[in-house]
Amino acid sequence: MNQPNLLVRGRVLAAVVAVFSAVALAQPAPAQPAPAGNVQPETRAAQALPSLAPLVESVKAAVVNVDVTARVSGPRGGLENPMERFFGGGGGRPNGRENMRQGAGSGFIVDPKGIVLTNNHVVEDAVSITVRLNDGRSFPAEIVGRDPLTDVSVLKLKGKVDKLPAVGLGDSDALRVGDWLLAIGNPFGLASSVSLGILSAKERDIQSGPYDDFLQTDAAINPGNSGGPLFNMKGEVIGINTAIVGGGTGIGFAVPSNLIKALLPMLEKEGAVTRGYLGIGIQDLTAELGKALNLSVTEGAIVNEVSSGGPSAKAGLKSDDVIVAIDGQKIVSASMLTRKVALKRPGTTSTLSIYRNGKQQDVKVTLGTRPDLEGIGKRETRETEESSKARVGLSLSDLDPGAARQAGFSKAEGALITDVVPGSPADRAQLAPGMLVVEANRKPVKSAEELAAAIRATPSGGTLLLRVTAPGANNRFLRALQMP
Repeated sequence: MNQPNLLVRGRVLAAVVAVFSAVALAQPAPAQPAPAGNVQPETRAAQALPSLAPLVESVKAAVVNVDVTARVSGPRGGLENPMERFFGGGGGRPNGRENMRQGAGSGFIVDPKGIVLTNNHVVEDAVSITVRLNDGRSFPAEIVGRDPLTDVSVLKLKGKVDKLPAVGLGDSDALRVGDWLLAIGNPFGLASSVSLGILSAKERDIQSGPYDDFLQTDAAINPGNSGGPLFNMKGEVIGINTAIVGGGTGIGFAVPSNLIKALLPMLEKEGAVTRGYLGIGIQDLTAELGKALNLSVTEGAIVNEVSSGGPSAKAGLKSDDVIVAIDGQKIVSASMLTRKVALKRPGTTSTLSIYRNGKQQDVKVTLGTRPDLEGIGKRETRETEESSKARVGLSLSDLDPGAARQAGFSKAEGALITDVVPGSPADRAQLAPGMLVVEANRKPVKSAEELAAAIRATPSGGTLLLRVTAPGANNRFLRALQMP
């Protein structure tokens, strides 16, 4: 009875001996005593993890510091607590009769010809902008275009640009929550700071404007990062870091790259964004409202109001219509419809898929031009006038025919000087209130905006040759305006 058991035990014992023998044969010769600093198994495991250093090295040269001197014109607009846009640097400081502030944000080069993207709030009210590269070079810059409603601004480097590094815009729609992201910027003036995180959420509406569509990330971003890039693991920019939650950690927001790509051509060519317009008031469709309206859908935008004489009224839209798609693209919320329409050009004919009285139908509508509901155009005009005063101490206005006749000017064309700051470059150039500037660098000046543009275009240290006339005078005088 015991023999089978002994046989089994003998076989097991033999197998164990064979295994130990094989292990022993596989082992190298007995190791010598481990030298000091020997790598531990845990360290070897850590060293096996992939490094992001190659990715950082490939893109960081295109990330820039944006130094700005700007006017302080009261409290800054934008997000209130708990959501805050951020702008590194000090606050306002007196500077003659103007209150100025110094600030530093971030940006990135998207075109080797010198095109830089940053946030609008970084360069808003700017009198001068200097862009500093990681290699030590610096360039003065001017604003090519900006869109306060999405907080995007396009800058152009001035001077001789050569061999500029650049990065491309990726597809933000392809991102998934949980994807790794890399933020590079200049938080608190610490150039080329890198932080790693993930995409926490998409399509965040943080109540900062009508077109909120932010990416949320936990990659560390701080004051001074504003305007800097958020990269995917391919080294593509998928967002501009824009806002943080005040008092919170790990909650930052970025403008998605696909929105930037849609705006960039307009900003470069026209300097501003012209948006399509339906002329309706809308709200989200919920499951409860869908049931009450006898609908089979639970997502879309309910029409609450149709503006009289507007594009939608002309197309026959009515209150309680539910829009579920535009040009074949599904609409899941009122904010999505607002964003989709805003990216279309005025005059475009779009097809709206709607539900009316429980039945689906299509309606064609020709989009109008979105009115300036926020008064941005008025602010731009005021900023144009104030920028000349801030830089050279010169206040300007247009001259209407009635005022021209009353002042004794033969023509109602030119830029009327309304104020000169004592001791300013304009004062040193012997410019005085009541003079009319009719030429700048031998080119006709027809408005205050044209002269302000000439002042902005003249580099620091340059001279702007002005031809002026005084009320009732037949003679014209030359004045040399030196730029600070």
